Amino acid sequence: EGRGGGGEALAARTIDRWSERERRQETTTTTTRTMSSGGEGTTYDLVVIGAGSGGTRASRMTAKAGLKVAVVELPYALVSSETEGGAGGTCVIRGCVPKKLLVYASSFQADFKDAFGFGWQEGERSFDLKKVMEKKSNEVGRLNGIYGRLMKNSGCDYHEGRGRILSPTTVEVTAPDGTKTSLETKNILVATGGRAFVPDLPGKELCDTSDEALVYDEIPKRMVIVGGGYIAVEFAGIYSGFGAEVHVVCRKPLPLRGFDDECRQLVLDNLVKRGIHVHVNTSPVSVSKSENGTSLSVRVRTAEGEETSIECDKCMFATGRRPNVQNLGLENVPLVKQGDNGKILVDDFLETGQKGVWACGDVIDRIQLTPVALMEGMALKETYQGNPTKPDYECVASAVFCQPPLATVGMTEEEAKEKVAGEIDVYVEGFRPMKNTLSGRDERSLMKMIVETATGRVLGAHMVGPDSPEIMQGIAVAIKAGATKSVFDSTIGIHPSSAEEFVTMRTMTRRVQCKGEGVAQSKI
Repeated sequence: EGRGGGGEALAARTIDRWSERERRQETTTTTTRTMSSGGEGTTYDLVVIGAGSGGTRASRMTAKAGLKVAVVELPYALVSSETEGGAGGTCVIRGCVPKKLLVYASSFQADFKDAFGFGWQEGERSFDLKKVMEKKSNEVGRLNGIYGRLMKNSGCDYHEGRGRILSPTTVEVTAPDGTKTSLETKNILVATGGRAFVPDLPGKELCDTSDEALVYDEIPKRMVIVGGGYIAVEFAGIYSGFGAEVHVVCRKPLPLRGFDDECRQLVLDNLVKRGIHVHVNTSPVSVSKSENGTSLSVRVRTAEGEETSIECDKCMFATGRRPNVQNLGLENVPLVKQGDNGKILVDDFLETGQKGVWACGDVIDRIQLTPVALMEGMALKETYQGNPTKPDYECVASAVFCQPPLATVGMTEEEAKEKVAGEIDVYVEGFRPMKNTLSGRDERSLMKMIVETATGRVLGAHMVGPDSPEIMQGIAVAIKAGATKSVFDSTIGIHPSSAEEFVTMRTMTRRVQCKGEGVAQSKI
């Protein structure tokens, strides 16, 4: 059988791999979990390179199961580099957590304006970016410490330094002081995540990524953000909320490629209504210092070939992330293959082409979301215990924390047209949120459901509007359980709320003929 298809064969290999350890576990679990540092001469069941979301979950759960685990992670720093990272990884240190805290901070400006419509009077107010950045950094540092303690308290040996694979059974750790330690192991898990990058163009050295934008000590008067993905629109909202004049340079006609087109259009409309300048169908050409020597000039070109310059104080690129595979020693395990941009290729059970070398999280070519990495870590733990488990990527909900946010689960209308056989029914509701009727804010919410006509099964749900991530998490449970439109229709709504719209959409907006080959009973 081909790789990933032989579940029983994989189970046999895994059980054999762990059998000796499991026999020891029956009588020495307590002793095993309190074994000390594990330097030269120790043989591990698993060495994990990377202590982000996936690596931490896999290592903790595997160690709790009684297996001998070591974790290798770079020293902590707010901005990542070849030599600095930290327990918690991108999400905790320079991703989801600090970003969301800054989204909260920036949203108060809109809240203050909305309050006037409810009778509150204009008063003196000011904003201190240094203060919020300091508090954000303190919180991130606290979480970094918690992650380290979680692993150690689970029985993992924690090694600070750079991990490099020397062979399928050896990982070399170079500590910050330059000393080297070799860890012998039966299995290696690569969970090194990814890093933001600036593409090659003249003046790239003058540009920042989201890492730097999370530690600015002053608000730029003018800021250019290059990119049209979720990081670009989220940071546009953050710094616009802080008072900067923000320009977004987006190569496509709409931001957020891969999300539902109607949602994408509404997000674009809301960005513009909040005073953000969005340059669609436009690409960067170069970045240079302005004549005054203190500001930057970003040269851009439209799809029609017209060029212009945008003056700014900061230029941030949000054009994607690349896997952290540099200096990892993959050349020493030639059966490990890499795909686009260096992403490590794995089978259905997250094992690479080299037996005993595994990978998960943003370093592989799957879904790059923290909860997905956590799920992969749990699947690996089961596999390591002799219960081969494939990660489940069905109905993964996600959110974009633009302002107001977008949330989604399941198929978009565009995806359903390509994959589903037969027809789909599309339900769309657009409305002005109740709060905006008094605040006067010119923003609308949108809710959308994609339903398979033949079965009534809800294939996807999408929303742009306040609280959409909180609402969508509950909708995701229903869709993953296979709920049909009739189940939604028979559910009593909570009134007055935006969420009740999902159970009161009775009028079909359109019926669409699809061109896919999927059958009604197949998983989405």
